[in-house]
Amino acid sequence: MQAARILDEHRRFVDMLDRPEEAQRELLNRILELNADTAFSREHGLAKVRTVDELRAAVPIRTHEALMPWIERTMAGERNVLTADDPLVYFSSSGSTGREKHIPITRTYLRSTFLPFYHASFAPLLQTLPDTLASPETTLNLWQDPASPIARTREGQPHIGASQFDYRKIGEAAAAGPGSHASWVRIPDDLASASPWDRSYYKLRLAAGQDIRLLIGINPAMVAALPYQLREEWPRLVADIRAGTLDGLPHTAPNPRRADEIERCADEFGTLHPYHLWPRLAAIFVWNSALASLYLPRVRETYGPGVQLFSAPIASCEGPAAVPVDRHPSGAPLYLPGCVYEFAPADRPLTPDSATLLIPEVEEGRSYHLVFSHVGGMYRCAVTDVVRVVGRVGRTPRIEYAGRDVGRSAAGENLTEAAALRALRDACLDTGGEIRNATYRLHPGRNGDGPRYQLAVAFAGPPAPALTAALDVRLGEHCDGYRAGREQGLIEPVEVVPVHEDAFLREWERAVRAGQRPPRVKDRIFQPCEEAWTRITAVGAGAAAA
Repeated sequence: MQAARILDEHRRFVDMLDRPEEAQRELLNRILELNADTAFSREHGLAKVRTVDELRAAVPIRTHEALMPWIERTMAGERNVLTADDPLVYFSSSGSTGREKHIPITRTYLRSTFLPFYHASFAPLLQTLPDTLASPETTLNLWQDPASPIARTREGQPHIGASQFDYRKIGEAAAAGPGSHASWVRIPDDLASASPWDRSYYKLRLAAGQDIRLLIGINPAMVAALPYQLREEWPRLVADIRAGTLDGLPHTAPNPRRADEIERCADEFGTLHPYHLWPRLAAIFVWNSALASLYLPRVRETYGPGVQLFSAPIASCEGPAAVPVDRHPSGAPLYLPGCVYEFAPADRPLTPDSATLLIPEVEEGRSYHLVFSHVGGMYRCAVTDVVRVVGRVGRTPRIEYAGRDVGRSAAGENLTEAAALRALRDACLDTGGEIRNATYRLHPGRNGDGPRYQLAVAFAGPPAPALTAALDVRLGEHCDGYRAGREQGLIEPVEVVPVHEDAFLREWERAVRAGQRPPRVKDRIFQPCEEAWTRITAVGAGAAAA
C-alpha cells in the first residue's frame, strides 16, 4: 500500500473530528446531489431534502431486506434506481435470517467511501511500525483473496465478499491490500478451485518460507484458528516444503533445510506455533472487540511476545462505521466522510419510524442501533450491529462494536448480545477466568425445571468454577428482566458448560471444510444452531483432561 495515500486519507478524516456536524451536512448534500436523478430519490421526494430532519420525514428506516425491492430492480437491469452509476458487484454477507444479502457496490462508492475508509484505517499501524508496510513480501494477508471462486446473482453479476473484490479492476492496485502483490502469494491455477480449507492451508504453506512481519486477519476467528491449523497441518507443511510442492504438485525448489527446522521445532515443543515460523512478526491487524477482546490476549502469545495488536476498522457489509486514530483497544471515532449517521437507543426495538439521535446527542456508555446513509444507495439503512459509545475524539463519538441486534427471552426479559457479552466480561474479571471462546444458548427447561441460559466455555487453562455464580450475578446487573426472572423463580441459574479447549476451533474447521470462506466464519455470542451446540459441548473439558 502507498504510505502517502494512507496518511492523506487519515489526515482528511482526522481534520473533521472537531466539526462533525459540518462534515455530516456536507456529506448529506453530496449524497443527494449525486443521486438526485434516481427512482428512489423521485419516489421519496429527495429533491426537496436539505437536512437530516427532512430526510427523516421523507425516508423511513429500513433494513437491507426492506431495501431489496429497489436492489432487485437494479439486479434485473433497471438503471438509476438507487444510485446514478450502476453497481459493479454485489457484496454478500449472511443476514440474521440466514438469507444472503446483496449490497450494491458502485464505482463512486468504492472510490469516495470504501477505499478512503480502508486506507485510513492503516494509519496507526503505519505510524507505529512503518517497516511493516514497506514491502508486500513480508505480509501474510488472510483476509483478502480475490482469486477465490466467486458466486453470482441469478442475473449473473458477481456476488462476493469485500475480501474477494479485485480493486485493480477500477484502477486501484494499491487497494488490493498489504501482501496481495507479494511474489510468492499466488496460488497456481491448477489449485484455484480448491476448497476453502485447502486454500487456507496453501496460504500458510506459501508464507512458511517467508520473513513475515505483518499478519492481516480482520476477522479474529481466523487469527485464532491459524495456530490450530499449524498444529493440525504441520506434517503436511513439512512434506510440501521438503519436496518443493504445494499439495503434492511441483511449486518451488525443494527446501529440506527449512523442512528440518520446522520439524525440529514441532518435535521439541510438541506443536508448531506461528513464532517458530515467523520470529520477526511484529503486528496483527484484527477486530479486537466483542468476544475477541476476551480471547485475543492469549492467542497473541502464540504469535510471539513482542507482537502488537492493531484494531481493524469497524464496518458491516452495508457500509463503514469507524476508523482507528490511535491505539485504543476496541473503539474508534465515526468515519465522518463515509456515512451520515443516526442512532436509536438499543434498549428499544428499532422500527421504521423510530426516533433517532445525531452525533452531538449520543451519550458515553450507552448502546445504540446504528442507522446510516451513504452514496452507495443505502438510505437510512439499519444494520444488525449494535454499537456502544466509549468516549469522544474531538467532538466525534468513539464507538465499539457491542454485538448484533438479537436477543433471547426466557421469561419476558430481553437479554441482548451486548448485555450477555458485558456480563461475561465482568464475570471473567471477577474470577480471573480466561477463555479461548464461548457461546450462549437458551435451554427451554424440562422435567419440571424452568428455562435457563447455558454458556459453553473453552477455558484458557483450568476451568474456573466460580465463573457460574459470578455470571449469574452479572447477568442480573446487565439485564433487569433477567434479575426479575431469577427472583421470581421463572429462570433457573445460569449453567457454565466447560468444553474441550479446541471445541470452537474444530467447529471453525468444520464450517470451512463444508465450504464457508474463512472471513465469513465468525464468533457467535448466541449460538443459533442446536447441532453446533451439541458438537461444541460433546466432549467437556474434564473428559478431555482425563
